[in-house]
Amino acid sequence: MSTTTSHTPPESDGQPETAVGPDTRAGRLIHNEGTTEIPVHLLFRDDPTSVKVPLKPAVVGRRQGTGELPRLRRTAPVRARPLPEIDPDLAERPARVLPGLAGVLAGVCGLIGWLVTSWWVGLLPPLATRALRLPAWAGAGLGPAQWAAYVGAAALGVAGFGGLARGQAGRAWMLGLFGRYRGTVRRTGLLWMNPLLLRRPVDVRLRHWRSEAMPAADSDGVGLRVVVLVVWRVRDTARAVLGVEDHETYLRECVEAALARVPVEHAGGTRGGTAAAGDALTRLVAAETAPVGLEVFSVQPLRVEYAPEVAGAMHRRRIAQLDARQRAGMLGSVVDSVEDTVTRLTVRGLVDLDDYERKVLVRDLTVAFCAGRGAPS
Repeated sequence: MSTTTSHTPPESDGQPETAVGPDTRAGRLIHNEGTTEIPVHLLFRDDPTSVKVPLKPAVVGRRQGTGELPRLRRTAPVRARPLPEIDPDLAERPARVLPGLAGVLAGVCGLIGWLVTSWWVGLLPPLATRALRLPAWAGAGLGPAQWAAYVGAAALGVAGFGGLARGQAGRAWMLGLFGRYRGTVRRTGLLWMNPLLLRRPVDVRLRHWRSEAMPAADSDGVGLRVVVLVVWRVRDTARAVLGVEDHETYLRECVEAALARVPVEHAGGTRGGTAAAGDALTRLVAAETAPVGLEVFSVQPLRVEYAPEVAGAMHRRRIAQLDARQRAGMLGSVVDSVEDTVTRLTVRGLVDLDDYERKVLVRDLTVAFCAGRGAPS
């Protein structure tokens, strides 16, 4: 801000006044700033003591188009919800299994025992007897010993072949017996498990879930529809399957709850856009799903759009903001061009203008430059 100081020189005794020449410093040719007079008695004080002047709190406004960025409001920290309490004894542990070869041998032994018992009883057909090269036998009939041999052979065969299972990479078997957790099998290949145990397959691979449009809001409370991509996997099969009714539904509900608490902005926003919202969503969802055995790696918004009820109004508002920003930029460049032109003409002595002529020249140049900038190319 420029300051104009008025001062009356003291009268001299019989001495003529000396004329003070005009200030030769070049000033701004476009006078668009206000001036304030400073009292003379404040400039020429003999009292060395300082005077305390009470100052009121000032409010400084930022001028538009100056390149000065507004201060960003600090976002309030998102409060985490109470985490679910899971039985601490419910944790994944490896189950006892045998190689698949053991089950195959047991099944073959049971089949051989059934054939031998049938030959012993005399129920084996003559064709099968000749094929197996067994000696002719009239048969001892069905007695307690024969029934016991039949039951033992059948039980051995069923246990051997019925306990066979195939372990795959990325798949796990969770075993239970009469409602009690007995362990988890993450091994691959042909395995033998206790046929009395209940088997539940669990997918433990790295999974990607792309949600449908979920309700959310930005920092101003405007309704949004957000599509997120969640990268997750099952870390603890016991807690994921037995800790909650459906771990996939639980994950979806955690994502919806996090979107209701974390403000989401469009890409390129002043508060980091979708990247900052994705980091906050990842931390919240990972903390809430960890107690149930789920491991969440990333929750990133893919598409952010306004809710249907406010989409039209927000679209018109964004167009108005872009139009106002373009006008402010064009006006600033026009004012700079006019000021530079008038300064060059005056400093180089090409024209000698008074205040009225300078105002007319500034007006004409402004109109000409604005008309040139607004003309279509």
